Amino acid sequence: MVLVMCILMSAYFIRGITGFGSALISVPLLALSQPLQFAVPLVLALDFTASVVLGGLNRSQAAWGEIKLLLPFGMIGACVGAYALITLPTTPVLLTLGAFTMFFGFRNIFGITPEHELSRGWAVPAGLIGGATGALFGASGPPYIMYLTRRLKDKGAVRATFSWLFAIDGGFRLTLFLFAGLLLDAKLQIAYALGLLPMAAGLYIGNRVHLDITSEGMLRVVGTLLAVSGAMLFLKAAI
Repeated sequence: MVLVMCILMSAYFIRGITGFGSALISVPLLALSQPLQFAVPLVLALDFTASVVLGGLNRSQAAWGEIKLLLPFGMIGACVGAYALITLPTTPVLLTLGAFTMFFGFRNIFGITPEHELSRGWAVPAGLIGGATGALFGASGPPYIMYLTRRLKDKGAVRATFSWLFAIDGGFRLTLFLFAGLLLDAKLQIAYALGLLPMAAGLYIGNRVHLDITSEGMLRVVGTLLAVSGAMLFLKAAI
């Protein structure tokens, strides 16, 4: 449990700096010592709490038109991902999560960020993939962030829109997990209650550090951590 708390604080420290990425960091690291059926619901519940708080503070900046477009497809994807989390064997899921994590890690390290604006039609695959990966891996952020950063120019609008999108989408996924029995584990409930403090501390410290580090530098640090986490997941699956 101490290891879980340390991982959570580190993940939300990163989210406090970058505005996203807590699940991408915490789920792969937690999966090295905990089953995905524990790690994913725990991080989802904490991310939902953080998003409600952050979204509430920046409600006026959110682009609600984009949220209304992404949400229906995100919910469809979440149903598929939740079913896969319960039914799929562990090894192929770990390998997929490792590849998924390393892809976005190397994407950050090498700064692969196309700049032309996406059409609204890309909300369909972004929503489906974001919802599915969110339910299966607890990491809906990358597909949503890739879409929103190519649609919205203002960083504040991206952060507020993502927070509210995740709050609503995450609430739907939490409901699915509740009916699937994934939130009824006493260990998970204790971890959630204990995790609120390191989550809050990580967000607070990360926000203070945010002004003293460049976005490009931080993304490369996050990318390196993601790449290493993905490689460790491949190793665990192989063992």
